[in-house]
Amino acid sequence: MSDILAENLSGKSVMGSDGTELGLLYNITMDLKSGSLHNLIVEPDEELPSNSVDFDVNDAGRFLVPVSRVQAVKDYIVVKR
Repeated sequence: MSDILAENLSGKSVMGSDGTELGLLYNITMDLKSGSLHNLIVEPDEELPSNSVDFDVNDAGRFLVPVSRVQAVKDYIVVKR
């Protein structure tokens, strides 16, 4: 995957590989020592039933999507479901 600046990802829509809109990118977690990315933190779409998603959820109700599940970054961030 080519390099993408983090500032270009802020507020980008996140979509499942099945076409389901999951929400908007809220933040990204990373390991400060190694620089490796861990999770996309996604603010869920209000119309999406939370039980229809198999991602972990943090205390604020946001989805924790492992970076390893990112398939593409273009108009949307597409993640494997």
